[in-house]
Amino acid sequence: MACVTPSPDVSPVSAATTNGQFPRDSFCLNISTLPDAGNFVLKSALKSPHLLESPNGFSPTSGFLTGTFKKRPRNMSQSSGTDREMSSDPTHPQSNGAPPTSNGSEPRATTKKRPSTDTIDYPRRRATIACEICRSRKSRCDGTRPKCRLCTELNAECIYREPGIKLDAGDKLILEHLNRIEGLLQSNLTNGFNLSTHSPAASNSTSDDFLARSTGNMAALGMVQPINGIGTWNSTSSNISTMPKTHTTAALNLLQSPMIRELVSRPYDPKILLQLEMNRESICLGTSLGVDLSNTGAYVQAFFERVNVFYACLNPYTWTSYYQTALSRGFREGAESCIVLLVLALGHAGSMGSISQQAADKDPPGLAYFAAAWSLLPSLMTKNNMLAAQCQILAAAYLVYLVRPVEAWNVLSGASMKLQLLLSAPGRVSPAEEELSKRVYWNALMIESDLLAELDLPHSGIEQFEDTFTLPTGFEDIGTEPVGRDELWYFLAEIALRRLLNRVSSMLYQRTSTFSKSPSVTSVTQLDPLVLELDYQLNQWYAGLPPAMQFPLDRVPLQNPVQTVLRLRYFACRTIIFRPYILLVLQDESLAMDSGVQENCHKCLEACIRQLEYITAHHAGHLPYLFQGALSIISQTLLVMGATMCPSLSALLPPPATMDDIINNVIHEMERLAHLAPSLRLSAELIQEAESKRQMWLRTAGLKFEN
Repeated sequence: MACVTPSPDVSPVSAATTNGQFPRDSFCLNISTLPDAGNFVLKSALKSPHLLESPNGFSPTSGFLTGTFKKRPRNMSQSSGTDREMSSDPTHPQSNGAPPTSNGSEPRATTKKRPSTDTIDYPRRRATIACEICRSRKSRCDGTRPKCRLCTELNAECIYREPGIKLDAGDKLILEHLNRIEGLLQSNLTNGFNLSTHSPAASNSTSDDFLARSTGNMAALGMVQPINGIGTWNSTSSNISTMPKTHTTAALNLLQSPMIRELVSRPYDPKILLQLEMNRESICLGTSLGVDLSNTGAYVQAFFERVNVFYACLNPYTWTSYYQTALSRGFREGAESCIVLLVLALGHAGSMGSISQQAADKDPPGLAYFAAAWSLLPSLMTKNNMLAAQCQILAAAYLVYLVRPVEAWNVLSGASMKLQLLLSAPGRVSPAEEELSKRVYWNALMIESDLLAELDLPHSGIEQFEDTFTLPTGFEDIGTEPVGRDELWYFLAEIALRRLLNRVSSMLYQRTSTFSKSPSVTSVTQLDPLVLELDYQLNQWYAGLPPAMQFPLDRVPLQNPVQTVLRLRYFACRTIIFRPYILLVLQDESLAMDSGVQENCHKCLEACIRQLEYITAHHAGHLPYLFQGALSIISQTLLVMGATMCPSLSALLPPPATMDDIINNVIHEMERLAHLAPSLRLSAELIQEAESKRQMWLRTAGLKFEN
């Protein structure tokens, strides 16, 4: 599946917003012989063609990152004083001979007296070092260990000072580098990494993996560390491919920007959308809903053709056995019954088009099947197995379809905790369920990331396994007739793109602190290398798509809904990569005089327009992306509204009449979605008010005239 994710994932080093250096290959720390400084080598390899030089002078090939240090062949504790061998026991007289050799053989006779070794062999010290008692009394000390003669007579504690260490410049340099390396390793230990699992003889690949996931290394390089969620086992997550806990990516954060905040009459707390969703009435499932099994074949087919392509979480080879088990139980108990009912609910929903086109006074498609499945979920939520987690993923998917983001997050969090329990120790997932566990895991991670991108929800902690969890490879053909195809191409492409979207949020929009309103990247100098790298990765993602899924980038209508969704997601990612330039120009229009800034602003605005000009194209992704897509539309519309009020940016947009039509189409679309959720209702009202104020501002500024 390498063609879907052609470039390696960015290492934690790519998030170093303070130094502008972002290699996609991991750093590695060779810890083959810990005490030897010469064996410590930090190395990196650049792959991106535009990262050969750092804008602020930092280079991974400088300093201690690539240096090796030769150990001097001398004892650093040795001084130039005269050595005297002293007996370890003052009561034994000296005799001719040498102490025993290390191998126990008889010593060679010498003319020098040697002490007896019948007593404990304490480390010998120099006689020139007097104990503290003898120093204070200014008497000659015989240097005997553990007590000198005087201390023995006085029955006093005999304390010797440590000998001084004379270091030359080379010794000091070695110690300095060892201290820095020791600090790096200690930081790893502090952040929850167990070095005992990495023996000194570990291979380079083991060390590579270790340091690539090392939060300690991120801290040493000055990177911002994401805060963990409620379910994490490790103390800190180092993965920048996960959503940061605090970020400014969401739509209402744009209202903090100059020009754009002039479009609303009052300030909006970005958390208001979450509060509205938390306060809405519970979903009404009713008690009179009956389960009609007459169209199950059509709904199952619709599921595998229109739904499973997005989630890829159902095995077409085992479906028949699931269905037969559920049928034998009357759809009243067991994980199989729950899964079948949820498949019917999603299949019914997928066959009816966007929920925004359904009558508001009627039950949504599939609700009866979902209600029956919902009654089975309580018993499954307490079971710790992969089928129970699969049920929760499917239930969360249907709640996302209903535009119930907080309810979906609640169900998803339960699945996440279950997965963490199952995956935290070997042997808890059987080999037969290994492929299913991959599908369930990546679904949990992607759905949660989509919700976290728009709502300030707690993290479940599922992201901690991302670095070590492999991609799905396909369900095993067990010889039965599959009811559908095992679609994986879109799923794999979406995993890669979702991780890139998360990296964008981590690198460009992560707040410097929980209470900060602005991201950590606040200047063009900081932005340029980050944006260049992220745009490179987006282009690599596009180039790696298989031909059947690689959409045209020009304005060609698409009939394939999967290509349509991927193209919209591509331009959404491109928008947030370049959006910081627009926000900087809205703060200081003189920045637009720079040709590079102007070009990047044009890329952002062009990506915005590509998402807004054919607004109904968003219906293709109504199942997984209606809620997130609607809020993304709000973000892009607010951004282009602000741009129309800035002369330097408005020149980069289509003609004013075209912009008016695009914005009006967005307003009408949001009006159609408003009844689905209170957060969407507020968004629709906000965009209507913003357009009214924009028109008034343009007339006042003399930039628009009445017909």
